[in-house]
Amino acid sequence: MDQIVGGARLATEVPKGFVTLDVLSVQHYTDRLFSFTTQRPAGFRFRSGEFAMIGLMIDGKPLVRAYSIASANWEEHLEFYSIKVPDGPLTSKLQNIQIGDQILIRPKPVGTLVFDALLPGKRLFLLSTGTGIAPFASVIRDPEVYEKFDQVHLLHSCRNVAELQYGIDLVQSVHSHDYLGDLADGMLYHHPSATREIYKNTGRIDDWIKDGRLAQMSGGDLTPETDRVMICGSMAMLDTLKGLCEEHGFLEGSNSKPGQFVIEKAFAG
Repeated sequence: MDQIVGGARLATEVPKGFVTLDVLSVQHYTDRLFSFTTQRPAGFRFRSGEFAMIGLMIDGKPLVRAYSIASANWEEHLEFYSIKVPDGPLTSKLQNIQIGDQILIRPKPVGTLVFDALLPGKRLFLLSTGTGIAPFASVIRDPEVYEKFDQVHLLHSCRNVAELQYGIDLVQSVHSHDYLGDLADGMLYHHPSATREIYKNTGRIDDWIKDGRLAQMSGGDLTPETDRVMICGSMAMLDTLKGLCEEHGFLEGSNSKPGQFVIEKAFAG
């Protein structure tokens, strides 16, 4: 099978365990961030918040990384949100994909940022930095989230204001959706923040928790009795927020033993 990458067609065989997907759209947000959509394999099922191994054939071998699936689990396409790493083995090439190119995917999604890993609760806090918002793009487009929780708070911090645009567009699309809009009305709250530029919200998420800003904007301090937390971002961010959750008495959950918070550790390079 031929694979097309950045307009170049390369004759190659599809490795065992993978399938190829045509790229349907590509959108570049900044010189560091872009999103793209692909076909969805026949019979491909995933839970909101899961990730899949995707990539390209590089030098005759599959080079793949874990990417959260950003599309809703009911959509006919798959969406991914990626950082551009200039010297990254994969993203340095993936950032050049165009409509009609092909990517590889291992059609076995997995992950811990799923409802099954959380105990029932009233408020759900989705804490993300950078492309860590990707799994939550799927979560807030899942009607189930509005059945399970009374409030959904999406926090997204980035260095620059321009890097917040993906999340802004995402939330607007939910509120304007014919069906999801009614479900999310009065339940979905978006809190974007820039850490290196002047914006309506500034600072890191851990600072918001420590200085009381999160409690002020959400109606009360984090409490393990009623609140549930999902965290996705850099390793340093994960460690910091995991520690804060544990300080507040939250227990980490898993697919086999649900808890009060969960974290994701899938990175692309």
